[in-house]
Amino acid sequence: MIMAVTGLIMLAFVVVHMVGNLKIFFGETEFNEYAAWLRTIGEPALHEAWYLWIQRAVLTVALVLHIWAAVTLSRHDVNARPVKYHAKRKGGYATSTMRWGGVTLLLFIIWHILDMTTGTVNPATSHEPYERITAGFDQWWNVAIYTLAMVALCLHIWHGLWSAANTLGWNRATTAGFRTFAVFVALVVGFGFLLVPYSVVFGLVD
Repeated sequence: MIMAVTGLIMLAFVVVHMVGNLKIFFGETEFNEYAAWLRTIGEPALHEAWYLWIQRAVLTVALVLHIWAAVTLSRHDVNARPVKYHAKRKGGYATSTMRWGGVTLLLFIIWHILDMTTGTVNPATSHEPYERITAGFDQWWNVAIYTLAMVALCLHIWHGLWSAANTLGWNRATTAGFRTFAVFVALVVGFGFLLVPYSVVFGLVD
């Protein structure tokens, strides 16, 4: 239950984040204004950037609990079946890559924060979000890292969303239909995120 709920919280953020990223196609000014607006959400009830820090705190707690749940479930699996099966179970690519995909995404989150949030490893000469994105994705290896992470994210959403629905009892009657929906969401999210770096690569965004 903890893994399912925290996974859905992070998925909601990922979807909103993807939609926000697509505003880059409306130009530098509008994208930077959108980024500045994020710092004013909740005003005047909240001070500047308070919403962002609340959001970061919630996501951090969700991430820690998600990892804890994953490790705990893995230990339960090992304890329940200390001897490996002679034949591999047919769980599909998404199922079999959940663990290494999760590690990949954790490492990417750290890298992404250092790159786009703090600018520590970003070559941009200013703090403007638009310039950080274009400068970062001018580097082929950064695009490669991003692509690998998005593939891992797609697989994680594909299996994770369907699994969360099962855990929460949402799709007992329509398992095949919800599995298709999970694949659709995963592909839309992956494609939406990858539009930005490859638009920079091919000169559609500069």
